[in-house]
Amino acid sequence: MIIMVCVDDHNGMMFNKRRQSQDRVLRQHMLELTNGKKLWMNTYSRGQFSEEAASSIQVTEDGFQNIPSGEYCLIEDQDPAQYAENAEELILFRWNRSYPADLYCTLDLSAWKLAQTEEFEGYSHEKITQERYVRY
Repeated sequence: MIIMVCVDDHNGMMFNKRRQSQDRVLRQHMLELTNGKKLWMNTYSRGQFSEEAASSIQVTEDGFQNIPSGEYCLIEDQDPAQYAENAEELILFRWNRSYPADLYCTLDLSAWKLAQTEEFEGYSHEKITQERYVRY
């Protein structure tokens, strides 16, 4: 599976059970990255996507350990480190801002190689940085 995670400058993901931020350009970008494959997520994450995107989204409430190889999953309200063993790629979207946080992404990137970096303008974020990691 290919894990997608949004983080702030300190790898924070959530504060007080809410995502730190969201961006509609980023949501569209995620759907385009999947290139027709399913984007797996839980109900919490599904709430920010439009009904028009429904055919591209697969909702699961059983965790992300059984996502098929080559398919994407968006993890927002859990530390993705617990699923890293099953991942073939990681895609971090960096907000390039600091937000309050009480849930952090604790992925150990020492076992991963940064394969690609891309920056793009979001709707409510001047710059979003996409980092794609592959296993060494």
